[in-house]
Amino acid sequence: MLQLNVLREQTELVVAGLTKKNYKNAAQEVEAIVALDQQRRQVQSQHDDLQARANAISKEIGILMKNGDREKAEAYKAETSELKQQTKSLAEQLSAIEEQIQQALYKLPNLPHASVPEGRTAEDNEVVLQHGEIPQLHEGALPHWELIQQYDIIDFELGNKISGAGFPVYKKQGARLQRALINFFLDEAMKAGYMEVQPPILVNEASGYGTGQLPDKDGQMYHATEDNLYLIPTAEVPITNLYRDVIVPVEQLPIKNTGHTPCFRREAGSWGADVRGLNRLHQFDKVEIVQITLPEKSYEALEDMSSYIQGLLQKLELPYRVLRLCGGDMGFTSALTYDMEVYSTAQNRWLEVSSASNFETYQSNRLKLRYKTESGKTQLLHTLNGSALALPRIVAAILENNQTPDGINMPKVLHPYLGFEKIS
Repeated sequence: MLQLNVLREQTELVVAGLTKKNYKNAAQEVEAIVALDQQRRQVQSQHDDLQARANAISKEIGILMKNGDREKAEAYKAETSELKQQTKSLAEQLSAIEEQIQQALYKLPNLPHASVPEGRTAEDNEVVLQHGEIPQLHEGALPHWELIQQYDIIDFELGNKISGAGFPVYKKQGARLQRALINFFLDEAMKAGYMEVQPPILVNEASGYGTGQLPDKDGQMYHATEDNLYLIPTAEVPITNLYRDVIVPVEQLPIKNTGHTPCFRREAGSWGADVRGLNRLHQFDKVEIVQITLPEKSYEALEDMSSYIQGLLQKLELPYRVLRLCGGDMGFTSALTYDMEVYSTAQNRWLEVSSASNFETYQSNRLKLRYKTESGKTQLLHTLNGSALALPRIVAAILENNQTPDGINMPKVLHPYLGFEKIS
């Protein structure tokens, strides 16, 4: 959530940033919030003045009663009663205005970092680098949705019978590949200094608001309405919310956590080759990395996270590229995002497998996640997260890029985790 004082003091900068993110009616909505804030401050001032007057009169009443001036004391009591009614009315008015401001702020996305390129769609994203050689496949090479049927390792029909479209059943070597990747990613994260946590996969409304999924993605999250709990779209939500309403001692920074969870997203389900097979699912597994840092160190942390994720892709021997997302293609909460895409040779296209983002103070302002400076002043921390990695498209790329006429070779780094070197 954007800080109210930033909207008030840097209105033009905020409008320009929201416009860069392709946010409609930015100027009007920011001006409306600033006007509400002005109204709030006026009401607050009136409330405080009346409260101060009431407190002063209360002291006078005691003195008057002590001096025997009952008539004047009774007059002051009547005034005090009237002041209490007025302050109560102003307090209710103030609460209503603050709620209006809060709800309006929830609707505004984060401001983009200065390095974010202009643009509206994925076509405008900036290619930062590309790594690895695209493999040449044998004649008759298949996309992964045909390979998984041929080797009987993932079953979409069974998943559809049990749950519905987008909920595959992994079996045999497919299930072992899933488990191997999860363990490999977690082990690598811990080697890189991340602490493993296993959080709940159902979160309350406060957690959804804390990291910005609510209200922005309300219709895209699975909602257990009876208990008002949400199935997580990413482990970022519960892991970051571990620190909601926390003042973190500076000596504990940076905080680096990792966790594996299933993830649930309702937006999947459109048709076409781009979403076939594992390309887009309602349920999938992912290992997430989360960092909480001092503001002046957050972009250094983002580069470190990007390099770390690239290292995983290199160890899996997958060709990849890194994109800096343009304003119109960025996530709601992000100030700067790098997408990592692997090349799927059988599909002849790039597949997004990770996003690493710096949210600056956007999440921490909602979370009230803070630290104290040397002078004792409380300040907001910066939060970051990255997929390290999401499994479905990694599995798709491994299967497609490593297929041979007599089986699918597995990346060497996974051999100790798998117990086999080839799917056949």
